[in-house]
Amino acid sequence: MGYERVKEAFFNQKSNEKQLVAASGSEYSCEVGSPKFYALCAFGGLLSCGITHTAVVPLDLVKCRIQVDPDKYKSLSNGFKVSIKEGGMKALTLGWAPTFVGYSMQGIGKFGFYEAFKNLYGGILGEENTYLYRTSMYLAASASAEFFADIFLCPMESVKVRIQTTPGWSTTLREGAPRILREEGINGFYKGLSPLWARQIPYTMMKFACFERTVELLYKYVVPKPRSDCSKGEQLMVTFVAGYIAGVFCAIVSHPADSIVSKLNASEGGTVVSVAKELGMAGMWKGLGPRIIMIGTLTALQWFIYDSVKVAFRLPRPPPPEMPESLKRKLAAQ
Repeated sequence: MGYERVKEAFFNQKSNEKQLVAASGSEYSCEVGSPKFYALCAFGGLLSCGITHTAVVPLDLVKCRIQVDPDKYKSLSNGFKVSIKEGGMKALTLGWAPTFVGYSMQGIGKFGFYEAFKNLYGGILGEENTYLYRTSMYLAASASAEFFADIFLCPMESVKVRIQTTPGWSTTLREGAPRILREEGINGFYKGLSPLWARQIPYTMMKFACFERTVELLYKYVVPKPRSDCSKGEQLMVTFVAGYIAGVFCAIVSHPADSIVSKLNASEGGTVVSVAKELGMAGMWKGLGPRIIMIGTLTALQWFIYDSVKVAFRLPRPPPPEMPESLKRKLAAQ
């Protein structure tokens, strides 16, 4: 495939989206596939991931501690009780800075690159195949985006987990990051990258593909009127519900890898294989309950914030996909 074809697919939206933008006049601030569109999508991702992950730091802290030391932190309620008893209410905010920085950077890659790869793959496939194989396209675009997003996230995730789970370790980002660099070098920031990919790529594939198809099904079978007749508020509520449903599935498929990441970053010299053996199958599922609550709420809020940014900046938000007329004619002729 030539460079020009890839470039054209990347920077030009599919024909139905182009017609949507053209027909709307000044309703939209830019076209799908334009540099402004990608930049604002990345900004929406920054806000959606940075804000939501920082908001659930207390729950994330207890979840990580349950995974790393289940004998001490026996349950969600017990984890909160022990954490507060040992460090006061302030202890529940440990790791907020690397969480905000790391997940803001991840959000840029996750959402911004997803839109770019979805547009790229859709342009390569063509209108008919994009509709027929849309779930596969969502999976491929989200996996591609998350690969790069995790490279942005990994250094801060390493700092965060150590702050939250290692007693006596540094308690701030400005102390923790230089300490890892001094003691372990660059590898200290990225030793958890492989399990992070193993956690986040399936998570993100489920997050985007499940969300896209759930929105499609909600408008088809649940919402009593077409999306074009729904108010912006009603559309955002559909976004929130679809996001929560997607989040529950995300938490389940990615939880074993999440347990390995938490344990690996909390220990020195461990490997993915050694940590997996130490945890065992049962240990990999510790903390699933609080993670379902956290990820379900977090994913729903992320999609709500992201879609709200699109509304606020008047970005194109194409309706759920419909079968192209050319494909309808082909099927009718058979």
